[in-house]
Amino acid sequence: MTGKIAVYWPGDYREKPNAQALPHIEGATVQLEKALAKLGRQSYRVEGYLTKPNESIEKLGPIDDPMIGVYVHWVYGPHTTDGVVGKDNPLLLASNFSGTWPGLVGLLNTGACLESVGRKFSRAWTEADDWTDDEGFMARLDEWCSSGAIAYDEDEITYQADVSPAAAATAKGVAGDIRRRRVLALMLGDTSMGMINGYFGSRLLNKVGFTEHKVDQAWLIERGRNVSQKRIDDAYTFVCDKGVEFHYGGDFDADATKEQLRDYLTVLDLMDEFKADCVGWQYQLGLIGLRPPSDFAEGLLNSACRPETNGDTIVDSTEADQGNLVPMEMMKRLLKAKGLHQAVFFHDIRWGGEHDGRFIWVLLNSGSSGAYAFNHDPDSLQGAHSYRQPAGYFPVPGGTLTGLSLPGEITWSRAYLKDDELWMDIGRGAVVDLPDEKRDAWWNGTTREWPFMGADLGITRDTLMAHYLSNHIAVAYGDVFGEMVALSRELGFKVRILQEA
Repeated sequence: MTGKIAVYWPGDYREKPNAQALPHIEGATVQLEKALAKLGRQSYRVEGYLTKPNESIEKLGPIDDPMIGVYVHWVYGPHTTDGVVGKDNPLLLASNFSGTWPGLVGLLNTGACLESVGRKFSRAWTEADDWTDDEGFMARLDEWCSSGAIAYDEDEITYQADVSPAAAATAKGVAGDIRRRRVLALMLGDTSMGMINGYFGSRLLNKVGFTEHKVDQAWLIERGRNVSQKRIDDAYTFVCDKGVEFHYGGDFDADATKEQLRDYLTVLDLMDEFKADCVGWQYQLGLIGLRPPSDFAEGLLNSACRPETNGDTIVDSTEADQGNLVPMEMMKRLLKAKGLHQAVFFHDIRWGGEHDGRFIWVLLNSGSSGAYAFNHDPDSLQGAHSYRQPAGYFPVPGGTLTGLSLPGEITWSRAYLKDDELWMDIGRGAVVDLPDEKRDAWWNGTTREWPFMGADLGITRDTLMAHYLSNHIAVAYGDVFGEMVALSRELGFKVRILQEA
């Protein structure tokens, strides 16, 4: 590989996160430049953050030199993808492995976005303060500088898995139900914050037994006006009686929660009107200045214990991410078919660290984690807390639905687009019980208001960082691994298994 290397800063659309992350991205860029210089490579910076798709097109589009994006906070996929798609100059996504700002989350999301549009790229990451001290990182960077690409170990990836006759029979039964009545997803808007990788659309969904009906998010406001105060008050009484602990203060009060319940009840009414099976809820960014955060409502939907319940969860995928919505609905049906509790949880792959000789991921997302994770009681909301969403991101007051996820065996999955085909990643692992001091350090080091799940995903950190194609993951308690492999194949997905060799 020849020529100077262009270093650019993908950004958030919002000014405040970019400003808050500026010292971190400046420091990381200095470390990257130092590492490149040590390898005898020259680099230059693309000026400023890329905060809109047009800026990516205008600033990255004309560059034919090799490029490195620096990921140390949450960024939008189009702020890289739209400027580099259709080009073939070497591209590297580089991240500091830190939980303070979700840079690795931005890297995973952007990588999945690039994969979905067929743009080749490589990844590199380090948790070292001095990047040149990390031999593994330096070796990857040198490989990329020399060849324009990085080859990653694939020992923990396979495309085959043993499926028992019982698991195959369960999957065949669920697939038959889906073929008799395909799954209807009610989509409240498109994916949020430029998650290109999270939108499949009817053309692809219909091939695997799903379809979508899009509803403008403005309906949440218009229809919400017709929700009676009695229904809202009854819903509030329900969540209080069932055990949610509200941490009110400042502008976050019971009235804020009741407005979140108004939106929850509005979604219930829309689900009933269209006889939908599951829902994808965009919320961000269009409703951020108009309605309270959707998180409390979305957590309730993913709980069997909820106001006006029919005894089932309603699978809700926050940020309208169909890459999680589809496997969440599939796993819910498999869990029910096996007599297990049906709740499935939506999380970000936020960060992690070593514990007892294995790597534990901090799974942490503001929306869509139901209360069952915190109590393993389908008839209770005990263990669920609601804190005000951070005001810097959410100006209208409203709370989260959060708690500490209990230990237990898990199955996890994720759908994604690769080479114009739908794929399903599937794995198994366990939620672990961390020592209080370590758990609190990790939780406080990320976003304390959000639900926490410390999970061994059954693979090494580097396998996930090198190969996983999303920042999101769907998690269910219980073993439906074989059933999920069989059902994915039955419905027409290509299947990839991630597990330690």
